[in-house]
Amino acid sequence: MCRHLAYVGAEEPLGRLIVEPAHSLYRQSWAPRRQRYGTVNADGFGVGWYAPGDPVPARYRRAGPIWADASFADLARVVRSGAFLAAVRDATEGNAAGEAAAAPFGAGRWLFSHNGAVSGWPRSVAAVARTLPPAELLSLEARCDSALLWALVLNRLSSGDEPAQALADTVLEVAGAAPDSRLNLLLTGGETITATAWGDTLWYLTEPGRFTVVASEPCDDDPHWQEVPDRTLLSATRTEVLLTPLKDLRDDLASAPSEETRT
Repeated sequence: MCRHLAYVGAEEPLGRLIVEPAHSLYRQSWAPRRQRYGTVNADGFGVGWYAPGDPVPARYRRAGPIWADASFADLARVVRSGAFLAAVRDATEGNAAGEAAAAPFGAGRWLFSHNGAVSGWPRSVAAVARTLPPAELLSLEARCDSALLWALVLNRLSSGDEPAQALADTVLEVAGAAPDSRLNLLLTGGETITATAWGDTLWYLTEPGRFTVVASEPCDDDPHWQEVPDRTLLSATRTEVLLTPLKDLRDDLASAPSEETRT
């Protein structure tokens, strides 16, 4: 399992959310409060952020625990961004180790993270993997379930799908092949955040017009954090959060108003 967080809003130092809060992602690497599977996220970490005027994010990833990187706190203190995604990793058995397996994964303007595990990996999703072009399979960043999920999402984005459709279809396809999977996915392109709650916790905090944070668990005790129901798709900007139930069947994401919650 893992813990991850994404932010869009006014420019902030990365450390303001990743390091400084009492229950920050940094602290969640050894003392998560709501993690259902695993206890220590010490198998790598990463952060990706957007600089003004550049649509392609920078990434900083390491294979070891975040607390063992003497440079990260300094970097996080001075680097400012209006959008970023960060993750700490607890590697699932059978998945590759190393920096290349640490989120965020990226391509073009996109940053992606996965909190969870594909059950029966890799045999359970062999048929799903074969739907990808061979060149995309051969170019996976790492031999791990998260890298395959990212390849499936990216293939859909490259084919023209909107982020919400790409995440929803990927989750439903993989869950159909590997039903006990935990598939909390997190995606940003710098302006929006799209995420799924499927098997583990997901929360969000928003101050409309200023910022939205989406995270595996709250990084402080602000009472305005709201939990996302399981099997739900979240789509957010700095001004709005939209929650849509993920159905077992592939429903149109343009759900009826009674099936959506706006904040």
